Amino acid sequence: MRLDGSDTQSPTSGADGTDASKLHVEGAAKSYPVNEEPVAENLGMDESGPEQGVASHNRTAKIHDFCLGIPFGGLVLSGGLVGSILSRNLTTLGIGVLFGGGLLALSISSLKVWKDGKSSFPFMLGQAVLSAAFFWKHLQNYSLTKKVFPSGFYAVISAAMLCFYTYVVASGGNPPPKKLKLAANPSS
Repeated sequence: MRLDGSDTQSPTSGADGTDASKLHVEGAAKSYPVNEEPVAENLGMDESGPEQGVASHNRTAKIHDFCLGIPFGGLVLSGGLVGSILSRNLTTLGIGVLFGGGLLALSISSLKVWKDGKSSFPFMLGQAVLSAAFFWKHLQNYSLTKKVFPSGFYAVISAAMLCFYTYVVASGGNPPPKKLKLAANPSS
């Protein structure tokens, strides 16, 4: 019944008295194909267990932490040595040996542990902490002296390395060695 009192069909009802909104919903439900594959097959996983799909799709970084950590540690160590020779300041030598030697030692240890197929996660975290402390020290030094070299240079490089270590940790760590990857997937 309409507001004006006439008794005609409502705009939502069909000619046979069925509700048009129900027809629209039923038609939409019928428009999808019936022969869909299960989601697990669409993703390329076997339905036998979720462990298999997760193990084959491990997320890892594209580059190892020690690939950039060893050169960075060497740069900081050699910078400390050269800086102490040029300035005749033992503090520069101590900072270079402490941070550069620590970064170099952690990077080489990470490489050795990675070659054995074990997790080098603690070494990555150690490198990130040393890089953050080195960044903070040189950022403070740059803000006091406004010298671009060496303080500003080291602040920028250590900030970039801190971002790199954050990426490696956030992406799941180092990719496994190729010999272990080939042993895990003989069909590939």
